[in-house]
Amino acid sequence: MKLEDVRSLAGTIRGEIAKAIVGQEEAVELLLVALFSSGHVLLEGPPGTAKTFLVQCFARVLGLDYGRIQFTPDLMPADILGSNLFNFQTSQFTLTHGPIFCELLLADEINRTPPKTQAALLEAMQERAVTIDGDTHRLSDRFMVVATQNPIEQQGVYPLPEAQLDRFLFKHQMDYPSAEQERKIVAQHGARFGAPRAEEWGIEARVSNQEVAAAVAAVAAIPMVDEVASYVVNLVRATREAPDLETGASPRAAAMLAGAARARAALDGRDYVIPDDVKALAPSVLRHRVALSPAAEIEGRPVETVIDRLLEAVEAPR
Repeated sequence: MKLEDVRSLAGTIRGEIAKAIVGQEEAVELLLVALFSSGHVLLEGPPGTAKTFLVQCFARVLGLDYGRIQFTPDLMPADILGSNLFNFQTSQFTLTHGPIFCELLLADEINRTPPKTQAALLEAMQERAVTIDGDTHRLSDRFMVVATQNPIEQQGVYPLPEAQLDRFLFKHQMDYPSAEQERKIVAQHGARFGAPRAEEWGIEARVSNQEVAAAVAAVAAIPMVDEVASYVVNLVRATREAPDLETGASPRAAAMLAGAARARAALDGRDYVIPDDVKALAPSVLRHRVALSPAAEIEGRPVETVIDRLLEAVEAPR
């Protein structure tokens, strides 16, 4: 697939989603980058900002096998992965697949379940496989997790472990729409009752698995010059030396940022990566991988402000 075709494919996906979703262009863009760089996305935002509906529309446009898990405090790992159940008719154990056996998994309110259950996603997100009773089962090459969480919920939630957060390519904070966008939402959705459904808005599958696979291969083939690769490394290493950060980003973050920058270049129709690709994606890649120092937390300094200062301090190639 040529890069012009990747750009056209992304335009088709954006156009279909826009039939039902008002605004949230940045979230859609990050989902596209994650799709073409085989990453996972964590969406954080207050209730009612279309996090779940956006993922449903995204899955329908792509024609992916869609699964959803509503995370609750009593959810167990077997409820996600599945288990071997004894069949009395055949006197044998039969594997019952859990909802994780899909292509696009929506992990709704992921922080409402204990870390033991959250950990059931680790192997699937990293290796696209799950192990049940010692047997490894492969998932689809297109397997992608989009998780949601509510930032203002304080009761009955469990913070995601650092190892879990590090598996997500992006963490995106979905804000409230502008006044104009909200008026449009009320005009479009105010006369409808019940939960919105993507098919009701005329959203249809416009992309095949073969096209997505070809786009992923085209993105992976985009070269990155040594200067830009060094810039990615210097930026990530700077998070480990920043006085306002207690913990910096891992080498996995650098590798993921490089892959995401390639995908952003492809969405722009370019066969080369520029420093602006790295700068644009760095906040979403790094914000959930670093921890503020105690002094910065006391001062109430947002982690995004620290990352912005690092982007200004680390010299970009010209």
